[in-house]
Amino acid sequence: MKKIVVTLLVLLGGIASSNAQEISKNAIGIRTGGGSGFGTEISYQRDLGANNRLELDLGYESGKHFDGFKATGIYQWIWNLEGSVNWYAGAGGGLGSSNLDADFPGRERFNNDSETFFFAAGQVGIDYHFDIPLLLSLDIRPEFNFGDFRDGNDLDIALGIRYQF
Repeated sequence: MKKIVVTLLVLLGGIASSNAQEISKNAIGIRTGGGSGFGTEISYQRDLGANNRLELDLGYESGKHFDGFKATGIYQWIWNLEGSVNWYAGAGGGLGSSNLDADFPGRERFNNDSETFFFAAGQVGIDYHFDIPLLLSLDIRPEFNFGDFRDGNDLDIALGIRYQF
C-alpha cells in the first residue's frame, strides 16, 4: 500500500504543472483502499459550488473475519493548489451493516452475528483533474464507529479513479 501511495504522489507531483481544467459538475467511479479490511466503494461526486462538493459512496468491505456494506456521505471544501491539482477536506458520516464469520475471535461476546452501525467521518485528500474526463484522488478518511462489533475508530486510506461528466 505504501508503494501505491508514494507512486501516486510522485505521479501527481510530476504532472502538477499541466494546464488547468474546469472541474466537471459530476464524477463517478471507484474508491478503493483499506481500513480494518479491504474496501471498494462506488463513488459519486457532485459539485455544489465553486469550492464545495458532496461525495456519496456505497461500498463493500471484506476483512479477515467479517464482511459488510456501508453508505457514506461527505461534504467537502476544495482548495486549488496549482492548475489541476486540488486538496480537499470534509466531514460527514454514514450507515453500514457487518456480518461476522464463524471464526471471528471473541464472537461469543456478541449477541448476534450481524449488526447495523452508524459512523461519523472526516476526510482529507488531494486530487488531479486530467485534460481528459479522468479524476485521480488519494485521501485519508478517519471514521468513528458506533455499534457493537464496529465500535471505535478506523482509518481508511484510499485511491479514487472517477470519470467526470
